[in-house]
Amino acid sequence: MTVQSKANLLSRRRRASGFTLIEILLVIVIILLLAGALVVFVLPQQKGAEKNTTRLMLQQVGTALDTYRLNLGHYPNEQEGGLDALLKKPSFENERMGDKWQGPYLKPGTTLDDPWGHKVRYELADRATAGETAGALPYKLYSVGPDGQPDTDDDIKLAAESNDPNSGSPTK
Repeated sequence: MTVQSKANLLSRRRRASGFTLIEILLVIVIILLLAGALVVFVLPQQKGAEKNTTRLMLQQVGTALDTYRLNLGHYPNEQEGGLDALLKKPSFENERMGDKWQGPYLKPGTTLDDPWGHKVRYELADRATAGETAGALPYKLYSVGPDGQPDTDDDIKLAAESNDPNSGSPTK
């Protein structure tokens, strides 16, 4: 091998051994495009998943409330701790009522917070107005949604039967 051919060989190796600046920039642009597409397509899915998770949690709590009512004959009231009566045994004035409590009605460790960190709201309906709507639940169970404000469009509610997309019981 001549000196000239050795020099050509070394020169080719040096050129082929690294990436050019344009190649590196092209890879960075491709990575940024993929990250942008991920943000555009995944974040809306996450918001939908949070709402679906909240609907499922409200249905689970609604089932626990119904089981509580079957055992004790009424839904938990404020004196019994509201929704906390589903997790720990309240103190009852009547000892026989205390014997009927067969909870916890929700899995231990269950938190009654929605995915946005707000407490699930539970209100017993007034008995005088409860009979006005046929099929209405005798309580309101809802999440205030992402904005944390009650009585707004993003509230997620548990309803007996409804075509409302924000209700807890889809009729599909």
